[in-house]
Amino acid sequence: MPRSLIHDWNGERAALTERRIELNDETLRDGLQSPSVTDPPPDTKLRLLHLMADLGIAAVTVGFPAAGPRMLAQARLLAREIARARLPLAANASARTVEADIAPIATLAQETGVPLEAAVFIGASAIRRESQAWTLTDMLRLSEDAVRFAVREGLSVMFVLEDASRTDPETLRALYGHAIGCGARRLCLADTTGHATPAGVERLARFVRDEVIAPSGERVRLDWHGHRDRGLAVANCLAAIAAGADRVHGTALGAGERAGNAEMELLLANFHLMGIPHGDLTRLPEYCRLVSQALGLTIPTNQPVVGSDAFRTASGIHAAAILRAEERGDTELAELTYSSLPASVFGLAQQFALSPMSGHASVRHWLREHGHAPTDEPLVEALLAAAKQADRALSDGEAERVVRAAAVSR
Repeated sequence: MPRSLIHDWNGERAALTERRIELNDETLRDGLQSPSVTDPPPDTKLRLLHLMADLGIAAVTVGFPAAGPRMLAQARLLAREIARARLPLAANASARTVEADIAPIATLAQETGVPLEAAVFIGASAIRRESQAWTLTDMLRLSEDAVRFAVREGLSVMFVLEDASRTDPETLRALYGHAIGCGARRLCLADTTGHATPAGVERLARFVRDEVIAPSGERVRLDWHGHRDRGLAVANCLAAIAAGADRVHGTALGAGERAGNAEMELLLANFHLMGIPHGDLTRLPEYCRLVSQALGLTIPTNQPVVGSDAFRTASGIHAAAILRAEERGDTELAELTYSSLPASVFGLAQQFALSPMSGHASVRHWLREHGHAPTDEPLVEALLAAAKQADRALSDGEAERVVRAAAVSR
């Protein structure tokens, strides 16, 4: 088994097999807050919802119903589809700590029969309090009124502290502890500005778990919601999981405010490597393509998993090693020789480019795959020479023209 040849210093799999760790998809809430995206049509949103279920994503944020008629309609559409198709998705909806935001969520839950969770949020850090001219007393009162109202309306509550990653311990203790006392049974740590580092996430999550949740005596779940302003969103999600978070949030292609959120496709890829249960990852490329087209987001060529170069190599040395493994009939060995992620898990395959870095193995492979004789040495040398002289990888059309020219010159 090729995997037995890999020494894994990460040591994550054994530590996580006994815990249920979930994903919450924020693409249709936080993802749509990006100032550069297009709000997709209803049928696209429904298709995306089904792909989330196929991928094994546990929960979805159906929107912010109080934001306006369009978002209210979306939340209703998604909740009804979850009920109609009996999708294995828990659903939540966002609200500020005001009754007017929470009431539409309660109405939607009653209309659709879907037990919506109210994701009630308030800014917690000193800098947020300063900008809002709030005191801690004000925030405790707002939080209590909101959580108690949601509970009276029959809603479960996820109490979200915005900017938790820049909030002092005593404020966290006071607000989260009070929310638990009022009936919140899920807390969410929000790294709203993408400020946190993995070490900071671990300290923060352990503090809330050990100093707030444990003393409460209640069964309270812990979520992590992080942005990628520093490029650390996925790493921070993994740190939160290591520190005891039950659920982490992400969006397709990292869509979201400013630099966006943790990329859902990368979280799923890491879940696979870490041995955390997930769904059918062959649906992941479709999920990302759908979001790319619907929201108007470009997938970078070097995007892990779903970028066009993710499983494509131009290095002759790398290609030769991979192709030797393929010739032995060992697909897994071939996939893992120069990649930590097997392409086949995602319904994809290794590809080989013809570039100035290519060697004979790449050229022979291309000829074989395109119906030409890989043992025709003059042809091999002509195509390799063309690749070496180019300033980029040759397209299939360009390579075919070289093959035709070589044939004519004989």
